[in-house]
Amino acid sequence: MHPNPELIDYVERHILPQYARFDKAHREDHTRMVMEQSLALAEKMPEAKVDMVYAVAAFHDLGLVNGRENHHTDSRKILLADTFLQSRFSPEELNLMADAVEDHRASNRQKPRNLYGLIVAEADRFIDPETIIRRTVQYGLANYPELDREGHYQRTLSHLQEKYGPNGYLKIWIPWSDNAARLQELHRIIADEARIRQLFARIFEEETSQL
Repeated sequence: MHPNPELIDYVERHILPQYARFDKAHREDHTRMVMEQSLALAEKMPEAKVDMVYAVAAFHDLGLVNGRENHHTDSRKILLADTFLQSRFSPEELNLMADAVEDHRASNRQKPRNLYGLIVAEADRFIDPETIIRRTVQYGLANYPELDREGHYQRTLSHLQEKYGPNGYLKIWIPWSDNAARLQELHRIIADEARIRQLFARIFEEETSQL
């Protein structure tokens, strides 16, 4: 299950380099992970068109160029305005892809409107506890430079509880994905103060030593 080589070439040369301007939690490595996870999920969904899955994943966070608050709707606009995509996909396909990009955001309380939205939303939620904690620390360092170490710890813990905790807003839309089991492990880490402090301390030191 491989995307069209011309689409891959376009994404590699023109889309992925744009992520270099964003914070460390939303750069090319994150997008490549979402692309990889999206394609892996799509392998179990024969009705999914691989080129559409690939493009949605590649474009899903481009709207961050205008800031985080409306990045999902701005990503939609960027996808719809892309002339290369217009030359390769029908208007109906483009609208499905645009809906998917708009629906990927983790804070979205509503289930994505179509299959491609389910895939990219689930892929974007890829739950690896250490990766999630690292991305949270990276985002805090980039956006809250006034905080001291303890302030960053408290912000990290608050975000993890609000988003990933037992009553967090993050939803798992594909119950057979690996995310459900990984989320339970993250719950255990968040609830263990000694463990979460130890993980935070190591990751914070690693990230700040690179600044």
